[in-house]
Amino acid sequence: MQETLNMRFGVVVFPGSNCDDDMIHVLGSVFNHEVTKVWHKSTSLEEHGKFDCIIVPGGFSYGDYLRSGAIARFSPIMNDVIRFANEGGVVWGICNGFQILCECGLLPGVLLRNRDQKFICKNIHLKTANNNTSITSLMSEDEVLKIPVAHADGRYFANTEELKTLEDNNQVIFRYCDENGQVNDQTNINGSLNNIAGICNESRNVFGMMPHPERASEEILGNTDGKKMFESLFESLSFAESI
Repeated sequence: MQETLNMRFGVVVFPGSNCDDDMIHVLGSVFNHEVTKVWHKSTSLEEHGKFDCIIVPGGFSYGDYLRSGAIARFSPIMNDVIRFANEGGVVWGICNGFQILCECGLLPGVLLRNRDQKFICKNIHLKTANNNTSITSLMSEDEVLKIPVAHADGRYFANTEELKTLEDNNQVIFRYCDENGQVNDQTNINGSLNNIAGICNESRNVFGMMPHPERASEEILGNTDGKKMFESLFESLSFAESI
């Protein structure tokens, strides 16, 4: 991995966000990048300075009333997050952040209640379905990672046309699998269509996933599989800055 430049990240915080500090710790303390919290009532990202990437973290924005992420997508800052993404800025949503990015239209589909109607909190396995993205570039094709999940509304759903487009364009990044990389109904933890655990947009600058790589990025946690996603992102951002 090439040496990466020091970068600046914005982490959007909503009422009910609870993984913002986890993300800030990993980006700032583990990887030594500059991180700024962006309150959801802000109307402009630029008032906080220039960002290389915006993170929409996990949690329970607005208590998950209505559908998860359905209220947060109307927070003032989201208009500027959408602008930032539409202008090519990198945006990464994790868990509740994935839900919010789907609700605001930056990613296709929606996250629904888990198949078994239960909250799932455990380590699961992911298969890398596409290693040609900013968060998977340092992984091998079909590489299996162990990453924690913690969600009640993680069942990915899209209509037939959206799903076909995702698959045809290779926009599925991760699929739920077992430790040997087998992808089937038994390894589908929440009933997501096609075992989908993470996707990107067509332009490949907006990413969303249900599992939490920030909870698997330090030796003290007993799992560092999530570090590869961050290291891939940093290298991709550094390359973009250098050209």
